[in-house]
Amino acid sequence: MSVVVVGYVPNPRGRAALEHAVLEAHRRDALLVVVNSSRGDALVDEEFLRGDQLRALHDELSASGLRTEVRQPVRGRDVAEELSAVCTETGAELLVIGLKKRSAVGKLLMGSAAQRILLDVDCPVLGVKSSPREA
Repeated sequence: MSVVVVGYVPNPRGRAALEHAVLEAHRRDALLVVVNSSRGDALVDEEFLRGDQLRALHDELSASGLRTEVRQPVRGRDVAEELSAVCTETGAELLVIGLKKRSAVGKLLMGSAAQRILLDVDCPVLGVKSSPREA
């Protein structure tokens, strides 16, 4: 079975990544695994989905018609380690991540999490930026 993994956070770059991952999963007739991990303390981490946000994500995924799975690991691993582990475990054929717009100096160096993901993950990685009006 084909698997597409997406790193999701509730912001414009996370939305863009999820939208592209849904398209890729449809195109590949793949299971879509959405990873929303905590940076260590899920109770205060604003990017860790809870309550209404989590229900809305489940509703959106259900409406997509895809086979989906939402994972919310709270082990405190950094996002690069977590995504790499999920990709390895599931045998993912694609990982989709959202990228931040970088400053002129920041363009010289990719974000550290994105760089680690690209170096650590064994499958192809699709990096997606949100549209300029959403950033």
